[in-house]
Amino acid sequence: MRMIRVSADSTCDLSPVLLERFNIAITPLSITVGDKVFKDAVDIRPEDIFRFVGEGKTCVTGAVNVYEYQQHFQRLTANGHQVIHICLGSGFSSCYNHAVLAARDFPGVEVVDSKNLSTGSGHLVYEAALMAADGTELPEIKRKLDELGSKIDASFIIDQLDYLAKGGRCSAITAQGAKILRLKPCIEVRDGAMIVGRKYRGVFEKALRLYVLDRLHDPSVLEPSRLFITGAGCDPEVVTMVRSLVEEHAQFKEIIVTEAGCTISNHCGPNTLGILFKRL
Repeated sequence: MRMIRVSADSTCDLSPVLLERFNIAITPLSITVGDKVFKDAVDIRPEDIFRFVGEGKTCVTGAVNVYEYQQHFQRLTANGHQVIHICLGSGFSSCYNHAVLAARDFPGVEVVDSKNLSTGSGHLVYEAALMAADGTELPEIKRKLDELGSKIDASFIIDQLDYLAKGGRCSAITAQGAKILRLKPCIEVRDGAMIVGRKYRGVFEKALRLYVLDRLHDPSVLEPSRLFITGAGCDPEVVTMVRSLVEEHAQFKEIIVTEAGCTISNHCGPNTLGILFKRL
């Protein structure tokens, strides 16, 4: 049986510890700042994004191109290994289409559209790693991941809409109105696209408490294997508070705290935090 390597776009937002534990190969998205191009988590971090924006610079995220995927798949298959690659959702980026085109040259490579982002995709990457370690065949891993994508509950609370406005995802007027009214929107992933869910009013910590209770209100539909708490530029005490709330209201076997990468950070800004889990 040939070894199966698990691979993912950097937007899966898994921690370096998890990437090393499962030997997961990463394809970094690009971040362009002025005339400089950086690679996500290679030579740029979220704190750099926040600093650049604070200096008035515009940061633009870019998809992994076909050539980069070809080089990546070439390296991973050089020793006869098969590859399962999990992409940032096709509704958010051209990464998936580029990876599919690149994979045509490599019969042992399967590409999965996670239909998700951040650790919503990370759940699929984690499951792929577990299945590969158990000796599951490549076509079966692909089939199970395609089914799992629709069961991921992914959402984030955003403290302020300034970054979304800078990226053209909402108007400056909307962002200013939200600031005046102290609204903290919940951004949800549904059917492979981002939508605005409930809008919470008040300080960030209060909004997070209500948000966690809303997401976990029906324990009977929660798949208990794991939950990710993923944030960008959040105070550690806030993350601890969210973790305590999750532990109080749900029974997950594993709660994993990760840092959102440059893509989420660039679009949502600091004080962004979500809980991401699977539904039955």
